Amino acid sequence: MNRMYDMTGKVVLITGGSRGLGRAMALGFASQGANVAIVSRKIDSCIETAKEIEALGVEAFPYAAHVADWDEVGEMVEAVYERFGKVDVLVNNAGMSPLYPALDEISEELFDKVIGVNLKGPFRLSALVAARMVKGEGGSIINVSSVASVTKSPNSEPYGAAKAGLNAITRSFADAYGPKVRVNCIMAGPFLTDISKAWDLEAFNERAKATIPLQRGGQPEEVVGAALYFGSEMSSYTTGAILAIDGGSH
Repeated sequence: MNRMYDMTGKVVLITGGSRGLGRAMALGFASQGANVAIVSRKIDSCIETAKEIEALGVEAFPYAAHVADWDEVGEMVEAVYERFGKVDVLVNNAGMSPLYPALDEISEELFDKVIGVNLKGPFRLSALVAARMVKGEGGSIINVSSVASVTKSPNSEPYGAAKAGLNAITRSFADAYGPKVRVNCIMAGPFLTDISKAWDLEAFNERAKATIPLQRGGQPEEVVGAALYFGSEMSSYTTGAILAIDGGSH
């Protein structure tokens, strides 16, 4: 069965790949032999994660880009294909959800920024990479959504709306680019990544005991199995799927 998850010689492109869930998935794919392109806005953190990946005996390509920038996304895709010649797996993991004082005080700039990173960027990047995958040997696209897309999302309403859009394009792109490209989505619940350092963890843990069947937040490594499943031949008959990894919270 381990051979089914073997990613030797494959190329994985991960946005938001230098920390949190992205970093965990990057290391997970690398541990199975994949070469990994790490993309985020901060090149220093990309380089640090790239060093961890290369220590596993595979190639890493750190690249700084803002996924909400239409042109930068295109330039980044060109750079990755120039380096590796292909992309077998694309993981649209970059996301953001800034705080705001009240719904009626959300600025147009903040709203556009949230939609840009969480929906516009994955739309453009998926279209560019899927078109190349179709002309080549095919591939897999993995979107990282949120339970905020299917339930109330207090204090993160624009984020929930953007992630709902990501769920929608998961199904639409699966249809548009099948059968050579599979498109699936990991719908993540609360994970204890570096972002959670800003949470009131005591209050969160108390709430988790009452509202999450597994009574806790997830650890970043707990998303890796799903990513390897969607990225490998183990999911060869799976497309358009949205898999909740949320401890049962939604």
